[in-house]
Amino acid sequence: MHSSSFEQAKILSPKRHTTSATSLPELASEQLNHFGISPESDYGKALYSAALHLYQTQSDVQRLWDITGATLNGLDREDKIAYFNAKKFLSFQLAKVLDTLQNPFRAVHQSLSHQSGGHLANNHYPLFDNVTALFSATPVIVRTATYVYACTEWIDDAFQGKEFTHQIYSRLLNPTAISLANAIVDLEAGPYAAEYLAWNFNSGMAAIDAMLSNVLNHGDVLIVSRNVYGGVFQLLQDFFAKRNKLAVTLEWFDGYSREEFATFMAQVKGRHRDKLNDGAKLHVYIESPCNPHGYVLDVPGICAEAHSGDHLVMLDATLATPVLQQSLQRANKAERPDYVAHSYTKDICGSGAATAGVVIGEMYRMFQPKGACMNGYDWSKTMFWDVYYIKGAFLDSEKAFDVLIGMKTLESRMMNKVINTRVFTEFLAAHPDFNVNSHALENHPNAALRKSQMRHGWPCALFTVDMEGAGLERDTFVRFFDALEPGFSHQVSIGQNNTIILCPALTSHSEMNREEQQEAGIYLTTMRIAMGTENVKQMIAHLISSARMHIDPVRPGFSAKFPSADEIDELYARIAAEVCGQHYGAVVSMQTLLGQGDMQQAS
Repeated sequence: MHSSSFEQAKILSPKRHTTSATSLPELASEQLNHFGISPESDYGKALYSAALHLYQTQSDVQRLWDITGATLNGLDREDKIAYFNAKKFLSFQLAKVLDTLQNPFRAVHQSLSHQSGGHLANNHYPLFDNVTALFSATPVIVRTATYVYACTEWIDDAFQGKEFTHQIYSRLLNPTAISLANAIVDLEAGPYAAEYLAWNFNSGMAAIDAMLSNVLNHGDVLIVSRNVYGGVFQLLQDFFAKRNKLAVTLEWFDGYSREEFATFMAQVKGRHRDKLNDGAKLHVYIESPCNPHGYVLDVPGICAEAHSGDHLVMLDATLATPVLQQSLQRANKAERPDYVAHSYTKDICGSGAATAGVVIGEMYRMFQPKGACMNGYDWSKTMFWDVYYIKGAFLDSEKAFDVLIGMKTLESRMMNKVINTRVFTEFLAAHPDFNVNSHALENHPNAALRKSQMRHGWPCALFTVDMEGAGLERDTFVRFFDALEPGFSHQVSIGQNNTIILCPALTSHSEMNREEQQEAGIYLTTMRIAMGTENVKQMIAHLISSARMHIDPVRPGFSAKFPSADEIDELYARIAAEVCGQHYGAVVSMQTLLGQGDMQQAS
């Protein structure tokens, strides 16, 4: 047998590190001896034969993987379908073998268990019931705190991070959470998914804290885009920037374009030249689209500029979701952020029933086995060992399942929200007393970046509107705002199916003082609106009714300045048709799916 094939087979041995075997038969014999089984007994002969076949199977399966990896890019669609289904059936065969083993396994265990009186703790063995879960059509919710392990040498590898299927604690690796991590990497990175890895956390803030904790060291300099989520602002100001904590110097970037960023970064380097020369690092943290206005930044341009100076870029892409922007799919790697964070709590889950977050980064930055060093990056610096392994802010299986189910409808929900956002912002902007701060409007200063950065040029479903120019008394405005329920939900979080409205100055950005709020474009009458998937015309009708009830008595004719009913119907029909046309028109052609496009081109 080829030496590499034997090394693969040896992975299955209970003595994988201490074996003296040099062939598959010797591995099988050694396994019998390890567990005290006589090779001359009928049981020993059957076990020897089974073990020998398993070692051979391990080697053959690895060979299948090697062949797949070498040929996948050159396969036509029919071959890929055949490969997939052949391997799917092979998985069923292996699972069937394992399932067949369970009855004799259970019988032996039962014969060892003498339960009587109060000694009932040693009941059924969990492996008996878990095999059939392999055939579940949806990810299995694995509710366990720990796992059964195979043998001493395998669990030793697990603690070294070298046994990926041998989990130790559910707070580190849980099958349901792993399914979610794989799914978000596929969505976010697409054709580059093999280069990336994700770690799930129990909230978006936990994910961001982990990312910052992994990247930042004491005394570093961090460029931060001005309009970040209020919780992140507080985390940076009240923890990372504190002198008795990490003493990170914060530099607030007010622009959106690559050119503005390049100028600002040069200024920051000039201000902190001595500190940077003494070993401090400069990093970048941006949020795009940003909270609360939904502004878009030139993410690829800022990444390219930062990377030209060897600076890491962290991106909070929660509001974009992988539907509106896929920053990790840029062909030019310099234009991709080094880390992408999402709050699953928002649109990706969509139900508002789970609090969760994720960080995605290049594989070598996220995990390496102990002792490894890839791309000059030591294993101890990876997010897993540096943060995830020791902090314990893991995502439990129930929440992971909720997010996975929500992801199935993400694309259709986002399309609905785009329609509602465009209709509602154009409706409000038609009224002279509303100042709509949304890049969905063609005349907005951020509209050009929205068109260049977002899929189909679609807008973010979060925006702000203020009534500062209406000259309303506070009491009138508050009564109008309070009357917006139930058409608009008075809730704090965003990204759910229902439309949510709040006053940032009093809630999400209350950590800022008045001056900081105004620098961020937030006033007392600013309303942050997160569009949902409801019938937007019903919401418009509710807002008009609220204005008639509370504003018209003190500002006669206020509601008459809104567009007419017929104009609103026409607006909705036009925008819905346009967005649906963009979405369905972008679906890959049948010629491409059938592989005929290339053939016709060649002929």
